[in-house]
Amino acid sequence: MGWIFLLAAGLVEIAMAAALKQSEDWSRLVPSVVGVLTALLSIYLLARALRYLPLGPAYAIWTGIGSVGVVLMGVLFFGEALSAARLACISMVIGGTVGLRLVNG
Repeated sequence: MGWIFLLAAGLVEIAMAAALKQSEDWSRLVPSVVGVLTALLSIYLLARALRYLPLGPAYAIWTGIGSVGVVLMGVLFFGEALSAARLACISMVIGGTVGLRLVNG
């Protein structure tokens, strides 16, 4: 159950970043409110996941899902560049989070 909460928390974190991007420096009300609410929901889901999972790996995986997801969202929806260096960095984030999961058992 913890993994489901953790995955949901990471996906909501990606939605939060998209809303904050759309808020245009807090000048647009609806995206700003959505950003705050999704941030709170993401933290709530992370807290639920932590009932079942150890803190260190869970937090690293949560931030990894958010980091990789936001980079990919930026490339796919906001016209950000995808270079070999960015792909290498994404690979390292994924490798690190998978490694933490495997080491933790």
